Amino acid sequence: MTVAIKVENLSKKYIIRHEKKSGNYETFSDTLIQGGKNIANKIRHPFSGSRLDPQTQEEFWALKDINFEINQGDKVGIIGRNGAGKSTLLKVLSRITEPTSGKIHINGRVASLLEVGTGFHPELTGRENIYLNGAILGMSRREIKAKFDEIVAFSEVDKFLDTPVKRYSSGMYVRLAFSVAAHLEPEILVVDEVLAVGDAQFQKKCLGKMDDVSKEGRTILFVSHNMLAIKSFCNRAILLGDGLVKIDANVNQSISAYFGGSQKLNCFEWTMDNALGDDIIKLKAVKILDSEYSSKSIFNLDEDIIIRILYWVLIDYDELLNIQVRVFNSEQSLVFMSADVNDFMKIASNCYSSSCKIPGNLMNNGKYSIDVYVTTPMRVIHVYSEQPVSFDVSDMLCLKKDNRTGYVGAIPGVVRPLLVWEHDLYEEL
Repeated sequence: MTVAIKVENLSKKYIIRHEKKSGNYETFSDTLIQGGKNIANKIRHPFSGSRLDPQTQEEFWALKDINFEINQGDKVGIIGRNGAGKSTLLKVLSRITEPTSGKIHINGRVASLLEVGTGFHPELTGRENIYLNGAILGMSRREIKAKFDEIVAFSEVDKFLDTPVKRYSSGMYVRLAFSVAAHLEPEILVVDEVLAVGDAQFQKKCLGKMDDVSKEGRTILFVSHNMLAIKSFCNRAILLGDGLVKIDANVNQSISAYFGGSQKLNCFEWTMDNALGDDIIKLKAVKILDSEYSSKSIFNLDEDIIIRILYWVLIDYDELLNIQVRVFNSEQSLVFMSADVNDFMKIASNCYSSSCKIPGNLMNNGKYSIDVYVTTPMRVIHVYSEQPVSFDVSDMLCLKKDNRTGYVGAIPGVVRPLLVWEHDLYEEL
């Protein structure tokens, strides 16, 4: 395959300046006196330069020996905690800042959407900025004009097209900037977390457009803290941490590493040595599955979600067991609790599985986690596991169609049931 981007031993260093620490606060007169001394020293030694005291500066490596290749048509997510180096990497790839060392080979034109207003001149109108951005990308006026109506229609800012963009809201800025970047046919599209300022419906619209762009053979780099968006859109993810590539793998592996490595989003397993529980019952695994009993972590609104709990019964036990799950949303509010008592009056020592199904068209958009309990009806707790697994529910998986009469994103309320409504003539007037 054709390589779109090749990065070799890429590093980027910044110098961070620190103020000298002293035991006393500096007064305004102290500041003036020190400023006067600096001016006097400059006059006495005009060619000495503005050297910093080594004690007041620090080297910070935002990127350290980064290496990877991205093929043409790949949809690559760049993930990591704040300060991991994601935005620095995109700025270097977009030629906004120069690397300290290393090489970058880019095959094609790059359009970047890194922060609100990047590449826009605030005094120019939306119309003028469309032509300016096209020219920066190396497109002729004829090419820009051919795409102009599509850009305006997608951005939904036609009423403000002849208004200076400095008067745009951040959402309008993003809509127009993304529309320009996506429609002017760059070979490589770079999108940072900037989409987070858009509304949910526009975010979904952007993901759909990026999907179309990638199907045309163009390359997408997408930075986001939204693992749901990364999971639903990208076919590969690079996890950065402390300026290093921690993992470059498929999306599931990279997201698993992002959340802690040993724990997958939708599965947690224990060995007999480290299993939770007591000398009667120990927890073997908690898994999130789809209706085909395949492992899954992101579900569309209408999909069934199966929670499977595996546990060891270590001795023959003659009491009923109560298997209980409690589902919490991202705000740690309890959405619901469900429990069941198994059918065995006497349980032989063995490994058992208990499963329950959350029906489709019940959960709201969002991230959910689960507490697991194994108790007796007399409330003796044998096992308690606090939120070992999580899953996401979203309508963003349907990039081409809208659910719920076009409404996108979470709706008010803890759950989002699709209820059956009936309409009849009650009485004639």
